[in-house]
Amino acid sequence: MKTPPKKRETKPSFSTKAKTTHGHGKRKIQIKKQKPVDEKIRLNRYIANAGICSRREADKFIAAGLVTVNGKIITEMGYKVLPSDHVRYNGISLSPEKKIYLVMNKPKDTVTTVRDPHAKKTVIELVSGCCKERIVPMGRLDRNTTGVLLLTNDGELIKKLTHPAQEIEKIYVATLDKNFKSSHFEVLLNGVTLEDGDIAFDAVSYIDNKEKNKIIIRIHSGRNRIVRRTLESLGYKVKNLDRINFSGITKKGLRRGQWRFLTAKEIGYLKML
Repeated sequence: MKTPPKKRETKPSFSTKAKTTHGHGKRKIQIKKQKPVDEKIRLNRYIANAGICSRREADKFIAAGLVTVNGKIITEMGYKVLPSDHVRYNGISLSPEKKIYLVMNKPKDTVTTVRDPHAKKTVIELVSGCCKERIVPMGRLDRNTTGVLLLTNDGELIKKLTHPAQEIEKIYVATLDKNFKSSHFEVLLNGVTLEDGDIAFDAVSYIDNKEKNKIIIRIHSGRNRIVRRTLESLGYKVKNLDRINFSGITKKGLRRGQWRFLTAKEIGYLKML
């Protein structure tokens, strides 16, 4: 009686990345080791990850004595630091976290707060999984306003672009419940008085002379619901409000709810404002 062939033993699969090599009929598995959280990294990489500049430029800043680690000036090339070290460039405290910048075409009925137990959906849910870093909206759009919304973890840029004194330009398309009176163009340009002060639009015009209930608005104010409140003060109900431009960044090529990372050129432009 023949004995049954011995079952070949199978090796367990691994969820970590593995490299398989073949030689002399043997199968070797090399498991990549996870980097420890407290592993040191080069100082120039730390500075580059903080979004200040490239690694090559960081080397120049280090050589010039503009960088300190835990209060000590470092000029040594190749110097390594821990994520927990206190690094400063030109007196500014840096964070080793990689800076993330993206633009979304915000859909209707989504909120720009990070968490809202009463909301059906937040913009943070729409970008879930895009990166490991924690990003937040740059400013706010109300629930029913659609269009350009920037998200980032660059706190300094958020503070800069949302500060009232900065007067960042925004462009909106508003669809109204009735035709917009031509006499109201001058009213909006000269200024309207609201409960929180006067407001004037920079420019306003019809999108199309055939659809006089649609107007395009250019404005610098960042006050809460300023476009809706101003138009309501003139007797109009805003049916749809779409932001098509925020400080030169548009939603071109993005469908509602879609997003993309900003280009290096766009990031550089925003930082120069």
